[in-house]
Amino acid sequence: MPVKQAARTLTHVLVAFFLASLLLACDMVNLTAPTGTTESNPALNQWSQISPGFEIRREQWKSAGPDADTVTISRFDLHNFQISVGYQPDHPLSLAEWQKQTGAVALFNGGYFDAHNRATGLVVSDGQSYGTSYSDFGGLLAADAQGNVVLRALSQDPYDPTTEQLQQATEASPMLVIDGKRTQFDANASSSRRTVVALDTQGRLLFIISAGGSFTLDELADVVSSSDLQLQTALNLDGGASTGMYIKTNNQNIGVDSVSNLPIVIAIK
Repeated sequence: MPVKQAARTLTHVLVAFFLASLLLACDMVNLTAPTGTTESNPALNQWSQISPGFEIRREQWKSAGPDADTVTISRFDLHNFQISVGYQPDHPLSLAEWQKQTGAVALFNGGYFDAHNRATGLVVSDGQSYGTSYSDFGGLLAADAQGNVVLRALSQDPYDPTTEQLQQATEASPMLVIDGKRTQFDANASSSRRTVVALDTQGRLLFIISAGGSFTLDELADVVSSSDLQLQTALNLDGGASTGMYIKTNNQNIGVDSVSNLPIVIAIK
């Protein structure tokens, strides 16, 4: 009897998981059709325009070892868009829920947070500051009241609350690219889902999503810095269960959902 009961319990758990997966999938379609087409496998390595100043590209990235993943790159002309940072440690949301709340064109997971959903570094949301900035490591993505966006290494240019009036900000670690060059850092050798934010030499804002859990941080730094994206700076954001993106288009919602609800998001409007 205990064996049969255990089998029935396992069956119920699997069914519940399957139904939950279907419910999540109903809100978003796969990124293999970013322009709203019904193609299941569009060509890689081609920019697809979502709207003026907003493009998406999918690429197969391979590390020096056996690891590889199809990454999704979103690129924004900051003459057309502004960033904001959402922060709700007491009420984290799914990316779909964040989109409904913010009305953003695109959403990405932000910086690190602890077991209580509190940011481990600085967060600024609509001019309100939370937490404490990292002192000599990591990086800062921020925007001022005029919408000017910066992405910088805190070891080179620490945050100074007495002189900086930031409207939006989130911090993470490590910096992957500084002044167009790959950085050096100590990191463990585990592979995970990854999210990267970057600025290229033309001042465009990019987000790179690797949802396959294929790259270590060192491998990620290698492939990001050796890409043809002409990146000036790049910062690793929170990854693992947090990695996610959500894009709202006229035809459909597309993206990669995070495994867990998120207290910190970066919204593009």
